[in-house]
Amino acid sequence: MERKCTNLPFLNLMQTSKAIHERIKEEIAKNKLSITEFSVLEVLYQKGKQTIQQIGNCILISSGSMTYVIDKLEQRGFLSRNACPDDRRVIHVILTDYGNEMMNEIMPKYHEFVHHMFDSLDSDEAETLVKLLKKVRNKV
Repeated sequence: MERKCTNLPFLNLMQTSKAIHERIKEEIAKNKLSITEFSVLEVLYQKGKQTIQQIGNCILISSGSMTYVIDKLEQRGFLSRNACPDDRRVIHVILTDYGNEMMNEIMPKYHEFVHHMFDSLDSDEAETLVKLLKKVRNKV
């Protein structure tokens, strides 16, 4: 019985995903943020006020981990929590002015960095890659 994975598309996808993730981690670390902290800030930056559960659903981490990350970001002054006036069980999280300023500075560099990773693809190749990835994702 062969134990080695021979599915080259799968192997290449996983290796590429890992390499991209590692490079993004390195890039984000320049701002003294973990990838999870950046992801939380990015959700708030893109979507505005969110509940802790909404943020967790966007970045796919457990609520226990979310609370820890949000605590750290709140201590650093990047975000604040506000009780929902309509439902005491719900806490809304928003970026502070300081958090918004920082994200205004980081996001253009981040978008440029992500664009650079894929700029070796021409528009037809990029379109084909997107189609193929969607095709695989739709089977999951």
